[in-house]
Amino acid sequence: MNKRLKAVIGVSLMLCAAGAWAKDDRALLQEAAKNHVQVSAVKQLKDETAVTLTGTLVKHLNQDHYEFSDGTGLILLDIDDDDWKASGVQAGDKVRVAGEVDTHRYKPTDIEVVKIEKLTE
Repeated sequence: MNKRLKAVIGVSLMLCAAGAWAKDDRALLQEAAKNHVQVSAVKQLKDETAVTLTGTLVKHLNQDHYEFSDGTGLILLDIDDDDWKASGVQAGDKVRVAGEVDTHRYKPTDIEVVKIEKLTE
């Protein structure tokens, strides 16, 4: 019984710690709403910084990856298929995206998109 209790407590602590590190989408969207940035500034931001970008979805590259431009530069967006389909967005559309900066060691910084919306001009 003592081993079982220790195991349950250990797993519970690990889950709580993981939850503390991961931002939920609602919190990320609230933070991103306060942080409108341009593509040219993204590379100076820390990993997992919540941001909002407004610009044009240039083209679909592959799977979940899309090229985005706001006139100050290009950046790769990682958009889950479910979010993409729900948005009704196509290449060439002006969009607003909210997500977080995702830095990498061996590839360029991109944005992990949590929300995308088509803008009407």
